[in-house]
Amino acid sequence: MNFENINEHNVMLFAAKHYHNPLGASSEDFYEDLKRFTYVKRLVNKYLQAKDLPDRLILNHLIVIFNVFGPQPACKILELKLDDEHWPVIKPFLIFLRYIENTKYAEIHMNKNVVEALRKI
Repeated sequence: MNFENINEHNVMLFAAKHYHNPLGASSEDFYEDLKRFTYVKRLVNKYLQAKDLPDRLILNHLIVIFNVFGPQPACKILELKLDDEHWPVIKPFLIFLRYIENTKYAEIHMNKNVVEALRKI
């Protein structure tokens, strides 16, 4: 199956193909890890609405996501799952964790408050 363009119809197969949990994951573990994309989106929405940044919780979810799916697949799934309004918040996290280069997603301006919060860590 060609995964150049992932969408809601093939994202599950794409994620399963790239899923690697060194602890010998079950299907329940896979679905729990897949839900982390939704959790990240909710946490970013919470920040955008209430300006309360759960930075460490977002970091934890992103670390697990990138560990079990890998950098390129995780970015592709994030591109599908997140809306344009989420990227100024997520991009600084991805750069902070060194999952992407500063030049990736160059058209997206990073949220200054998020950048400052991450600098304090």
